[in-house]
Amino acid sequence: MKVGIVGASGYSGEVLVRLLLQHPRVTLAAVTSRSQAGKPLAAVIPAVRGADRGLTFTDSDPAALAAGDIDLFFLALPHGAAASYASALAAAGKRVIDLSADFRIADLSTYEKYYGRHHAPELLPHARFVLPELTPPAWRQEARVVAAPGCYPTSILVPLVPLLRAGIVSREHIVVNSCSGVSGAGKKAEETYLFCERAESMKAYGLVKHRHLAEIEEQLAVLAGARTAIQFNPHLAPMRRGIATTITVPAAPGATIDRAYAAWREAYAGRAFVQVLASGETPDTAHVVGTNRVDLSAVHDPRTGNFVITSAEDNLMKGASGQAVQIMNLWCGFDETAGLA
Repeated sequence: MKVGIVGASGYSGEVLVRLLLQHPRVTLAAVTSRSQAGKPLAAVIPAVRGADRGLTFTDSDPAALAAGDIDLFFLALPHGAAASYASALAAAGKRVIDLSADFRIADLSTYEKYYGRHHAPELLPHARFVLPELTPPAWRQEARVVAAPGCYPTSILVPLVPLLRAGIVSREHIVVNSCSGVSGAGKKAEETYLFCERAESMKAYGLVKHRHLAEIEEQLAVLAGARTAIQFNPHLAPMRRGIATTITVPAAPGATIDRAYAAWREAYAGRAFVQVLASGETPDTAHVVGTNRVDLSAVHDPRTGNFVITSAEDNLMKGASGQAVQIMNLWCGFDETAGLA
C-alpha cells in the first residue's frame, strides 16, 4: 500500500519518515514540504541516507495529492492547515490520519473556543478520535478521517480512563502535572526554545486553559461515561523528547491499589504498547524514548486518601507518529505492532 506524509520536515514528520521507510506492509511514496520542496529527502533528514528510496520533497498541493495513486496520507501539519488537506483528500476517497488538533474535538463550539475558526467543519461528523487501546473498534468502518491523539492527552487518558470506568477514583479534584520535552513545541526558531534558554531551566506554561485540555475533557466524557473536569498543569522540561505525567486523584470509598491494578490489567491485557509497572516503580522517560510505549504505575497514599498515578511516553512516538502508525496498522488490517517493534 502506498502512503504519503504531508509536512514531512517537522519533528513528527521526520519520525514518520523513519518508521514508514522500514514498515513491512507499506511503501512511502511521497513526502511533502513547502519549505523543502525540490530537496532530496536524505539531504533534509540525513538519518535515512541509504534507505531513502531516492525520495525528494515535493510541494504540498492538496489537489495534486488527491489526484494521485496514494492510498493513505499522514498530515503532520499545524492545526488549521491540516483541515484543508483533509477535506480534499477525504473527498477523493483517500484515508487520512491527522496528527494535528483539527479533528480531535468533535464539538465545533469547543474547538473554536480553543483554536479559532475550523476550516472543514463539514468533516467533523465523519472524523474519529482514536486512542487504539481505549476507542471502541467501530471507528475502523466509520472513519473517513482519523485524529491521532495529542501527546499530553495520551499520557493522561491511558492511565486514568480504566480507573474512572471502574469507579476506583473520584471524578472530582483531579490534578495532573505533565512535563514535556522541547520537541513537543515543534520545529520552530523562537528565542524561548534556544538551547541557552531551555538548558537547566523548567517552567509551567499554558495554565488553566492549555489547548489540550479541551481534548482531554471531551474524551474523558466519551471514554469514561460522564463529564470530568481536571486541573491540568503542563511544564516545559529541559530534555529533547519524552513526557512524564503525575496524576493525583482521590480514591473512591473502599478502593485499593490492588483494584486499581486489576482494572489496568483487564483494560490492557494483550496490548503491546501499555506496560503496567509495579506499584512504587515510577516510569522514566529515558526508558520509553524511541518506543511506542506508555509505562504507568500507581501508589496509594493513606495519609491523604489519594492515588498518585505516574506515566511516561515518548511525545514523538506514542504521543504522535508512532501512535499514528499504530492506528494505520489497525485501520488497514495489519498487525498492530508492524513497523513499531
